[in-house]
Amino acid sequence: MKQTADPVARLLADPPDLPVVAAMPGLRALLLGERPGTDTASDADVAPATANVSPGEPPHAPTVVVTAPPGTGKTTLVPLLVADVLTHPDAVPSPGRVIVTQPRRVAARAAARCLASLLGEEVGETVGYAVRGEHRSSARTRIEVVTAGLLLRRLQGDPELPGVAAVVLDEVHERSLESDLLLALLLDARVALREDLAVVAMSATPDLRRLPGLLGGVTAPAPVVEVPGVLYPLEEIWAPPPSGTSRLGPRGVPRQFLAHVAATVMRALAEREGDVLVFLPGAREVDDVVTRLREAVQGGGPGPGAGSSAAAVQVLPLHGRLPSPAQDAALTPSAGVRRVIVSTDVAESSLTVPGVRIVVDATLAREPRLDVARGMSGLVTVGESRAAGTQRAGRAARTGPGVVYRCCTQVDWARAAPAPTPEILIADLTRTALELAAWGVPGGEGLAWIDPPPGPALAAATDSLERLGLLDGDAVTGLGRAVAAVPAEVRPARALLGAAEVIGLRRAAEATALLTADLRAPQADLAALARSVRRGPQERAWRVEARRLEQAARRHPAGRHADPPATATQPGADRSGAGTKPADDPATGLGGLVGPSAADAVGLVAALAHPEWIARGRGPVPGAGRPASYASVGGTGLRLPADSPLAAAEWLAVADVDRAPGTAEATIRAAAPIDEALALAVADAWLSEDAHTRWDGDRLRVERVRRLGAIQLASVSDGAPTPAQVADAIVERCRGEGLGVLPWRGAAELRARLALLHRTLGEPWPAVDDAALLQRADEWLIPDVKALAARSGGRFDLSRLDITACLRALLPWPAAARLDELVPERLQVPSGSQVRVDYVGERGEALERPVLAVRVQECFGWADTPRIVDGRVSVVIHLLSPARRPVAITDDLRSFWQQGYPQVRAELRGRYPKHAWPEDPWTAPAIRGTGRRPN
Repeated sequence: MKQTADPVARLLADPPDLPVVAAMPGLRALLLGERPGTDTASDADVAPATANVSPGEPPHAPTVVVTAPPGTGKTTLVPLLVADVLTHPDAVPSPGRVIVTQPRRVAARAAARCLASLLGEEVGETVGYAVRGEHRSSARTRIEVVTAGLLLRRLQGDPELPGVAAVVLDEVHERSLESDLLLALLLDARVALREDLAVVAMSATPDLRRLPGLLGGVTAPAPVVEVPGVLYPLEEIWAPPPSGTSRLGPRGVPRQFLAHVAATVMRALAEREGDVLVFLPGAREVDDVVTRLREAVQGGGPGPGAGSSAAAVQVLPLHGRLPSPAQDAALTPSAGVRRVIVSTDVAESSLTVPGVRIVVDATLAREPRLDVARGMSGLVTVGESRAAGTQRAGRAARTGPGVVYRCCTQVDWARAAPAPTPEILIADLTRTALELAAWGVPGGEGLAWIDPPPGPALAAATDSLERLGLLDGDAVTGLGRAVAAVPAEVRPARALLGAAEVIGLRRAAEATALLTADLRAPQADLAALARSVRRGPQERAWRVEARRLEQAARRHPAGRHADPPATATQPGADRSGAGTKPADDPATGLGGLVGPSAADAVGLVAALAHPEWIARGRGPVPGAGRPASYASVGGTGLRLPADSPLAAAEWLAVADVDRAPGTAEATIRAAAPIDEALALAVADAWLSEDAHTRWDGDRLRVERVRRLGAIQLASVSDGAPTPAQVADAIVERCRGEGLGVLPWRGAAELRARLALLHRTLGEPWPAVDDAALLQRADEWLIPDVKALAARSGGRFDLSRLDITACLRALLPWPAAARLDELVPERLQVPSGSQVRVDYVGERGEALERPVLAVRVQECFGWADTPRIVDGRVSVVIHLLSPARRPVAITDDLRSFWQQGYPQVRAELRGRYPKHAWPEDPWTAPAIRGTGRRPN
């Protein structure tokens, strides 16, 4: 075979032995526009969707979906195949670069290194990469591996993607927010501007049923190339934590559980051969377990039977906060050394960690969550889904038989969700809403979504953008476009540009980097982090991030002229960039409120990033070991970690929070102290002053309240309430607390009588349940309330309100004249007494039937039970002893005299000898007093 000078063609002529190789002829045919069934395309590799291509259809760039499990080689060989197809004379796309997206920076760098190594080249020649803060490519580069976020920014900058012939979207099954948005915008640009752009979407799972239709259209969905996985036998070992130790606690992952994970790793090292890959939910947990394992290995090795000395076991972390060299070290095998790689989910599917035969899975994951009602978002730790757990376990069985130790019970595993929830359905959509508005489709209407963004979350994001001055209705402001172009989350990017106008761009970038560089604030104290970062191990990561932010901001008008201030004591001296800001920009006029220190700068940035999280302390400073509580502008209660040095600060600018599900308050993870003047200046959009009515028992008072959002700043008396204010306050209180707040007293009987009439006769008698009364409050309640308020001379007392008189306003005329006839307040009994009828029970509830409580002696000779409401309702008789205790309850007096009375007489005649107990109650006279008669 003739040797070719093209390194890509040379490699594909003799590819590595990977499962994806078997599907490459069919994939090549599809990329060249050929249909299965030709000599070059194999039907076995292609799903039936390819049959929708019509003969004679004009050539257009292909779209293809590739489904292949992790480890099959799709990331390694498919981009090379696409690049090779572009050199074919019959290829539809014009020659150009192949862009390959990865969900994470570490995965992008690793994929580029792997491809370059296969080609026998250095990164930056045929294969390059670009991630946040790093860029290695050249004029020779044909394949460039980038993160989804970076390609999204390029697409926003120029939707035609000049020089790009094909885009390979890798790991689309992970459903990150950026990848879903990128797919929607890329397909929109392809339809409108780039029909010659080839798109290949690759997934490690075959469950994205809508993807072919999105890429190719409903009538002609994109063909699907399925690559079967080759998985060696995998053994499952259940390693649940001991009794009393749970995987999740109220404040995250308990340290006892992390100790159990470390112990399970040591057990695995002792029981099995090969490298170990440990999965944990976050960087904090990774660092904790790495420390425990290193101590355990140094203290005696993995234990008997492991066949390894302490020096022969290398424990390495792997997560997004690590610098590039440390990430690269975790992905590079070491000869003669067993490795334990302790990782977050970055190694779940988009990375290949060589040599792994053992997986220890903590069975936990970290997912974004948005609380729309509170306007709070963040990451929460949850149990992993079964799909994610299967992906993780599969890492152990790629090159040979493997084993997975799952740190949960089989019941926990059976109860786990089948698959993780796509980020677009649960995450904060502020950045997404800004990107959509910048693209010209506010709300994303008309785009091709795998799952469209939820309406409530998108509406909340839009509202936040308008408050930040980034949107004006559906239009993106100039500041909004500048923020969209900064490669950071919306709020830190907004704070960077706003703070640059006050303290200078470099100082603003250094402060903003404390929020965006994945640095951990000790005990939530950003000021302490600002002081220590310059001399600590995190200095390099912080400086790299600060430099990146500064350079990004200088490329745009909002930051281009924000030079450092003239002196440290006058940080706002240079305001030459002010003309780029909206008139209501919260950064305007802050120059004299920010001090010269790094702590002052980070306080400003945190406040500008999250003005609704500006918070003021509640109550006195707590004692040792107790958390300080704060009220926030947005209304959510916040608390500091116990013993945080910030507990004495009255005002905080909060940059990061963590709210566990089911808890009322959120825990502050990063904040800086600020003073009241800065808080009021930054959050002035939330500043308000209005009259407010307040109940003091049954007394209504009017106060003028000054608020910063939900934070009450001051309250002063504002005179007497007007009758209208009183009426509104009472109705509002009744709606909130129920009608029980009214002084019912005797009015409860009238309400119960009316309820009985409405229930029995219907109209015109009114309904008097809570809902009906509240609906008609303007007819029966408000007039009397206003009248009482007018007579009260400004000292309204609710207890003086006559509810009986109020209710009588609902009586229908002329039917009201029969009220006492239909539901009488009293009934005459045979003794001549007028006995009260009870329509309300002992607990204040309306009785289904009225009750007449009367002594037995007053009813002698009474044969017929009384009936009311025109004879429709029988009264329940409570027959009482001389001590007025019930001895019988009946609605059939005749039956009582015949059957019940003899027993009552036998039991009570001896106890009450002075009272009449005749043998024949039919003929004995009914009497009120003792009336002793001979028997």
